Amino acid sequence: MKNKKSLIVVLGACVFAAGLGLWSSHRSVVAADHADVSALMVEAEKAPTLRANLRELTDEIGGRVPGTPAMDEAVQWGVEKFKAAGADEVHTEEFTIEHGWSEGETSLIVQTPVFGEGHPKVFSARAVSFGWGPAASVSGAVVDLGEGSREDFARVAKLPGGIKGKAILVHSETMKTWEDLFAEYMRTPVVIEEALKGGASVVLVQSTRPQDLLYRHTNADHGEIERIPIVLVAREDAERIGRLAATRQVLVNASIPNKITGPIRAANVIAEIHGSEKPDEYVVLGAHLDSWELGTGALDNGCNAALVVEALRAIKASGMKPRRSIRFILFSGEEEGLMGSRAYVHQHRAEMDRYVAAVNFDSGTGRVTGFSLGGRKDLAQAAAEIVAPLKAWDAAKLTTDADSGSDHMDFLLEGVPTFDASQEEANYLVNYHASSDTFDKIDFANLQRHVAEAAVVAFRLADSPERVGTRLSRKEIEQTLHETGLDAQMKGFGQWEAWESGARGREK
Repeated sequence: MKNKKSLIVVLGACVFAAGLGLWSSHRSVVAADHADVSALMVEAEKAPTLRANLRELTDEIGGRVPGTPAMDEAVQWGVEKFKAAGADEVHTEEFTIEHGWSEGETSLIVQTPVFGEGHPKVFSARAVSFGWGPAASVSGAVVDLGEGSREDFARVAKLPGGIKGKAILVHSETMKTWEDLFAEYMRTPVVIEEALKGGASVVLVQSTRPQDLLYRHTNADHGEIERIPIVLVAREDAERIGRLAATRQVLVNASIPNKITGPIRAANVIAEIHGSEKPDEYVVLGAHLDSWELGTGALDNGCNAALVVEALRAIKASGMKPRRSIRFILFSGEEEGLMGSRAYVHQHRAEMDRYVAAVNFDSGTGRVTGFSLGGRKDLAQAAAEIVAPLKAWDAAKLTTDADSGSDHMDFLLEGVPTFDASQEEANYLVNYHASSDTFDKIDFANLQRHVAEAAVVAFRLADSPERVGTRLSRKEIEQTLHETGLDAQMKGFGQWEAWESGARGREK
């Protein structure tokens, strides 16, 4: 395997060099010498420290929830690795999260009179608390809500007693696509809203993944504690509970001894390569450093945190100096509502006119196909020139869709051009936020190539004689939100109010 991987690297460099002819005539936007860019690609794909850095982050530090010792260790890891990679400057920037949170020993005991009156059957179902869920010890009879739509709630509201004091069970389809995952996220706020209205005691959400696989989601948008106990139940156990509840009364006792604190301090890690001509203009290359802790956060998002470090190393090792500065940022608190990137953008709000672009990686190690431009059709031509070298690897497709699910979001809301990496699903979805998200799931051949793609795109954005695009006004941003449907996403995720009030996004 080692020899095969080396051959892939060499062949990839040759293919890339051959592909330079695809864009050799376009020197007006990007001035970097072609041979130098090719050398950067080769240097980046070597990625000599990538595997060891990621193994240390995942195997030794493990899952990284803000406010925990593991997260503190991860921040120190980021500082040390950026320094070792040769950064011109490394520092951390702190911000506050409303509450600290960690899960206790969640248990879900199910009781039903399987063998007749007076002889209840009791069993334990595998379950975990939603992130930033309240501490609780509750019980109730199970009411099957089907898929948990508003129509489902209206149906059970007609039953005697409705759902007041009940444990409501919400079923799910097996997740297979990005659309399935998005639907799962969009459904949760509706379920919680209706459950609160009806006075339910606890929400039982069926896992979308088979074979007892558990994972962690949250409905939090700014580190707030959820208003109702909500647990994710192993798929097979949830099906069993549903079948039993169809024929007889089923009772559950949920013990959710989550540990909750007051405000905590979290930190982003920022490294910089200073620009040679315009050091006060910036390109950001970022990924989030935090993760959920059921697994060790390898695919989400340790691999891309290690990628950001390795991209810096490659640019420094190549000896190339970009015109503008590049900031390499490891964001914290992404899983709790994009907390770190939101804090960074807010802290640097006065200088956003000087931000040329933000590049973000957050989807595991599936093959990169290109980048989403966040609805910015005006960037298409200039952006195509920026990513042109990636055509040799079929990684230069640009799309003008937009989503609100990662750390490019607050840059987008400030009108800064964004390049959010588009990737094939590969093994990302099944392991997403799950106990199975571990080091052994990493495709290092792909990840090494991603380092090269990230380094080249960030460098070319920073070295271009002209900026890739203008910063949009608030009116133009809002028009983009409407055109892409991002406004509907933001409303579904509870983000729209902050935009409307001016607390989030460009002020004018």
